[in-house]
Amino acid sequence: MSLPRHLTQEEMQTALAELAQAIYTHEQWTEEIYAALVCHLNADERDLGDDAHRNCRFGQWYYTSGMSKLSDRAGFREVEAEHRRMHQYATSLLRASAQGIPISLQDYERFTSALKRTRLEIQSLERELEVSLYNIDPLTGVPGRLEMLQKLREHREFVVRGVHPCTIAMLDVDKFKSVNDVHGHLAGDHVLKAIASYVQAHLRQYDIFFRYGGEEFLLCMPDTDLDTGREICDRLRIELGSLVHEPNGESGFRVTASFGVAGLGADYSVEEGINRADQALLAAKAAGRNRVLVWDPSCEAAHSVQDMVRV
Repeated sequence: MSLPRHLTQEEMQTALAELAQAIYTHEQWTEEIYAALVCHLNADERDLGDDAHRNCRFGQWYYTSGMSKLSDRAGFREVEAEHRRMHQYATSLLRASAQGIPISLQDYERFTSALKRTRLEIQSLERELEVSLYNIDPLTGVPGRLEMLQKLREHREFVVRGVHPCTIAMLDVDKFKSVNDVHGHLAGDHVLKAIASYVQAHLRQYDIFFRYGGEEFLLCMPDTDLDTGREICDRLRIELGSLVHEPNGESGFRVTASFGVAGLGADYSVEEGINRADQALLAAKAAGRNRVLVWDPSCEAAHSVQDMVRV
């Protein structure tokens, strides 16, 4: 089973705009169908074929741009089933009308019921995209915490069912307070945006990067064991440490990041998985920062130095 691909803020906005236009054209199509049936007008040949659901203006969007952006979303597939069924009923009505065959109330109600269900599925998909866009962190452009637990629980289900493992990691910008103190808060915002942008651009298609809060981020890596997750984070650590930040034309400076890695487990909650990643992160910072540590029971001792290292 494939996992939903995270869309960037720009992709989400584009998808919503395209969906809104597709909804508008679908309503226009509906009016044309009613006119053809009531006024006995000649139907559009595209509405009489077995592939009418692909040839209408909504279908043209669905199977091209919509498919490329939203095909992994469950709601998107539900739209297809209802839209296809609705067109089958519409085609049957139009063919009967063209042949002068009286349309039964039962056949007409089947069409209108399918039309209502199609509209409901389309509206649900639109709402899903709107909620996802609302969850985008306005500063960094990555998902915020609003849906984080839900997404992690979805991925944990794959772990519980034995489909594949899932590794998460907490990322914290080292000495971020010093960045704000020395360079100013606008520079701090620049650093957070640059880090989020870099990580987003260098993850796999189905990895998800959340802004956890402040200078902390959470990385979800489906179908990834702990060793591979550690390697991914260590690569990111090295690459992030090499970035030169030049906010407002200032002299360039670099920052480092620490990572705490843990697995989502079948025998403990998502919240405990996050806690383990956080404990590993604290241990990494207590050990000198700019490093990646994988959780083990010894990481719990890092909580005793929490206030000292979270700066």
